[in-house]
Amino acid sequence: MTPLKISAEPLRSGLLLIDKPADFSSHDIIAIARRILQTKKIGHSGTLDPMATGLLILLVGREATRRQDTFLKLSKTYWARLKLGAETDSWDAYGQIIRQTPVPAITAKQVSQAAQLLSGVIEQPIPFFSAKRIGGKHMYDLARQGAAMERRYNQVTVRWQDIRLSAPDEIEFTVHCSCGTYVRSLGYMLAEKLGCAGHLTALRRLEIGPYQVQQAFDGNLLKNCETGVLYSRVQPIGL
Repeated sequence: MTPLKISAEPLRSGLLLIDKPADFSSHDIIAIARRILQTKKIGHSGTLDPMATGLLILLVGREATRRQDTFLKLSKTYWARLKLGAETDSWDAYGQIIRQTPVPAITAKQVSQAAQLLSGVIEQPIPFFSAKRIGGKHMYDLARQGAAMERRYNQVTVRWQDIRLSAPDEIEFTVHCSCGTYVRSLGYMLAEKLGCAGHLTALRRLEIGPYQVQQAFDGNLLKNCETGVLYSRVQPIGL
């Protein structure tokens, strides 16, 4: 079998919206898309954690990748589920439990009031298991090596769109936020405001700027997708 020829430039440039499944890294999705579209020139508009699902925008071709900074700065909307009573080292379900606390009896009003304290411009802690770099190394690599790290923070803007108690020890919420927001951190901070530990058990990105996950190609179908079919989903740059 003749190997596929991988070119620098794709047959068509633009945006490829993917609904990323769980258990894939964003770079896994990019690698698969590069193979199918037979080009190396593919970037992204912001990665998703392996646990997370939802909208991932791939930037196909030189015209799109050189606009990466513009797309990275777009605001985003997420839906998430927070489990109270246990903190993991990654602040999501893929981590190891490092702390457990009793879950106090809380009301929907208390949850709403706690969210209001985390609204607007806030300082949030950056998870140790994140792609943020320290001295050229990803924090998640340093964390896995057991390296000592000082907690770092970033400033973000947060607007809670919906939040509710789905169980005595579980909260579901939708949040609109600026680029650079770690929703895992919001879950951690919300649990702290309610007087207990917590971690995310589900996370889904619904929107990036004007783009919505309903417009995206199902990532579960990506591996077996034909080149022409995937190219047909590459759309012009709208920004």
